[in-house]
Amino acid sequence: MTGRTIAMGRVAAVLLAGLLAGAMPGAALAQDALIRLEARRGPEAAAAAQGWAERFDDVVTLALPGGWTGIALGPLDAAGAEARLRQLRAAGQVPADSFVSVPPAGTALTPVGDGGGALRPAMDTAGAPDVAPPAPPAPSGFLRLESFAERAEAEAALTRTREEFPEAGLWALPDGWFAVALGPVSDAAGQAWLPVLSRADLIPDDAMLVDAADLGQALDAGQAPGLSDPDGPQPLPPLDEVQRALRWAGHYAGEIDGTDGPMTRAAIQAQIAQGRASTDPGTALRLLIEHRSAWQAEMGLQSLPDRPTGLTVTAPMQALQFDRAERALSIYGPRDGSGAAMILFSQPGGQQELLDLAGLVTALGWVPAPERSIRRGHVTLRGTNDVHIGAAEGWVRDGRAEGFVLIWPASDPATQTRILAEISDSLTRHAPGVNEAAPAPAAAVPGSATPTPDAPASDAPLMP
Repeated sequence: MTGRTIAMGRVAAVLLAGLLAGAMPGAALAQDALIRLEARRGPEAAAAAQGWAERFDDVVTLALPGGWTGIALGPLDAAGAEARLRQLRAAGQVPADSFVSVPPAGTALTPVGDGGGALRPAMDTAGAPDVAPPAPPAPSGFLRLESFAERAEAEAALTRTREEFPEAGLWALPDGWFAVALGPVSDAAGQAWLPVLSRADLIPDDAMLVDAADLGQALDAGQAPGLSDPDGPQPLPPLDEVQRALRWAGHYAGEIDGTDGPMTRAAIQAQIAQGRASTDPGTALRLLIEHRSAWQAEMGLQSLPDRPTGLTVTAPMQALQFDRAERALSIYGPRDGSGAAMILFSQPGGQQELLDLAGLVTALGWVPAPERSIRRGHVTLRGTNDVHIGAAEGWVRDGRAEGFVLIWPASDPATQTRILAEISDSLTRHAPGVNEAAPAPAAAVPGSATPTPDAPASDAPLMP
């Protein structure tokens, strides 16, 4: 390490000892929590909320920024919400991307159902309820995944299958064998999803679509998996937006370059297979981008212009508060016992200074036992222990080594993945850092404007 970095590390170690002691315990917020199911815009929000109210007694809606309406279960205490979400996910009763959140204080929750303004039947002009159209025939198709001669083998396979498909069931076939099956689904949905799930190695290659009558007796019927009928093809959103959404969902680890490559295509297929919103890539990615937007509003993400480092980043300020700054570091500790912390860093230098900062992050235990990825101008660190997940990312850009460290409770890895993607996507420079000596001004290019400390953040791409 350089002498400057070593000195900075000594000061930082002393300053941050107390901070990290408070940040590590992943204590939940004391406010009531919600199990967020989905978000809708416009009139369709009321209909979707009413649909959920037919299945659960404690459905509520809440207003979100941008005209969105959140649909949730609750309110519940935080521990109870996490436990209930695990049970509902295991039973396949809520979307796989449902999450627990704590709305800001003062958020109005509107109950949906008999006591909370449930939708009334549609009325015609004479004041009588409209006659409902005939109900479509109930789906009777099943995806037969595996068959076994022995019931014990079939039950063991059912247990394995339910790790991915909690809705799966067990059937005694007419020929005396036993089958693990997933359904009921419509014929159209079964034909559409069978190759998608097979290509993703989520079901065996020889799985087939059969009618319920061919399965024999249900020993454990399971539940309908909610696989939708195929949608008409829709255009794919811009690839850079797609890549950002896929990284937020945990499927993509490549550069945000807007290029259609094998990593991007594989991530799209992973989202379709695991998100199970639609088999059409355009529809599935549009829904993912909308879900990300609603989640950003729910989490209260804010653009944070950090004066000590001169960096701007989108961060979950409901969980963070400024603590202190020292030389190249700007330190944000946990707010209200959130268990989160964030450190921004920036100093003049190149690859060696970036590696020095990575060594400092490791030495101070911010990223425990990290896995490292190092290439020219870019470093990432990832590590976890029983208490917290640590992640760091740094770049060499415009003659500076800069980046961030995120500390998040180990009990909430899904949110950590999403927050990490938001910070990584948004980190830019808006001004020189105030905690360092101002560098000598560079010679101006004729005809160019001279940037000022109050200038807006650059729109340059994230990746160098």
